[in-house]
Amino acid sequence: MKCLVYVETHEGKAQGGSLELLTAAAGLGEVKAVVLGSREAAEQTAAYGVDVLLAGEACCPDAATALLEHIIGEEKPQVVLMNATLAAKDLAPRLAHRLGGGCVTDAVAVEADEAHGVVFTRPAYGGTVLERLALTSAAPAFATVRSGSFAKPEQTGNGAVTEVDVAVAEDAIRARLVETVTEITEMVNLEGADIVVCGGRGMGDAQGFKLVEELADVLGGVVGATRPAIEEGWISRAHQIGQSGKMVAPKLYIACGVFGAMQHISGAMASKYIVAINKDEAASIFDVADVGIVGDVHEILPLMIEEIRKRKA
Repeated sequence: MKCLVYVETHEGKAQGGSLELLTAAAGLGEVKAVVLGSREAAEQTAAYGVDVLLAGEACCPDAATALLEHIIGEEKPQVVLMNATLAAKDLAPRLAHRLGGGCVTDAVAVEADEAHGVVFTRPAYGGTVLERLALTSAAPAFATVRSGSFAKPEQTGNGAVTEVDVAVAEDAIRARLVETVTEITEMVNLEGADIVVCGGRGMGDAQGFKLVEELADVLGGVVGATRPAIEEGWISRAHQIGQSGKMVAPKLYIACGVFGAMQHISGAMASKYIVAINKDEAASIFDVADVGIVGDVHEILPLMIEEIRKRKA
């Protein structure tokens, strides 16, 4: 199966969420990537061992659509993967319509399937269930995939960067990007963190949740939270992990007082190593944890914090 990954760029660099898709594509078959406009991003992507097609700058969604339509038509991939950004959610259905393919949005898993070729998993009914979808069209299957659903691959060597000369007709541009305004919000880099310490309802209250923040601080990690912890007002929604929040794939994920609802677990399943601390031995989080500690987080976390500080001293 041939898979094409569209790597989005920001300020000339490849976006991490797009690079994660190289891992997803590797599980499907032959992988090639496409970058628009930035040689730096193309070479950055090629360092992960994939061949990269570099086309011209896309000044607006119409231009990006025209460029990608041409490249996909030439390459004839069975699957096209994009990071689930606002731009990709605009591009993917446009391209699927033009090329006669199907489109799945907000996927959290992509896997090869003998019967259907490729199957996509995504949240449905407000994140209360996960649905598995197979696209039956003979044309390319397009999918946008949430950041954090897959771990970023290791840099294994240099792929080749090939420039593709594609002309975009002037009449293809029907809308132009006039201005981009950066929203001023709390920046929480959960998707790029190597260590995430997540607190759930079991932390008890805002004061108890401070232990999660303290542990994250001594480990050099980032604080995450479940939906109940956020709804209690213990921390801002920017820290939410799960189907209605962010997908994460850190090297270490520590779940503190997290019971493990499916909506939350699906947001952390790509973590390489999961440690769970909960006083309820029947908590669902233990089903996915590499290490489980049954006990009171209010007693265990202070001991962990103290021991880590000693070792770092």
